[in-house]
Amino acid sequence: MSIIQTQTTSFKTELYEGIHNLLVDTLYMSLYTGNANINNTTTVYTPTNEITGTGYTAGGIQVTGATVSNDGNYTAYVNFNNVVWPNSLLTARCALLYNSSKSNRSICVIDFGSSKTMANFTITMPANTPTTALIRSSN
Repeated sequence: MSIIQTQTTSFKTELYEGIHNLLVDTLYMSLYTGNANINNTTTVYTPTNEITGTGYTAGGIQVTGATVSNDGNYTAYVNFNNVVWPNSLLTARCALLYNSSKSNRSICVIDFGSSKTMANFTITMPANTPTTALIRSSN
């Protein structure tokens, strides 16, 4: 499965403005259908085209375990615990990570490449390294 993730443009700007603190803010992940129209220009959480299904609540689920690291050279990176909707049966095409502590501002979009259906819907985070972590910034 080809997964594409991208930081939203607004998040990149807001980092320089000091708006987000991923270690202390409350973050959520919401899931969307194939026609979600969620992309790198999405600025805030939206319920438009958000999925519905057994075990899913509008707004998604809280994301935990943020770790911020750097490679000692040019790359800073952030990763999180896996995100699991227990006791669920869901179909989703993409996800939005957003900051509920900061007016639901968007952070990144994860596109699964196609619609995925599973029980106990799980988003497994990539390895927490400078080249694979969910969020990376380098020169």
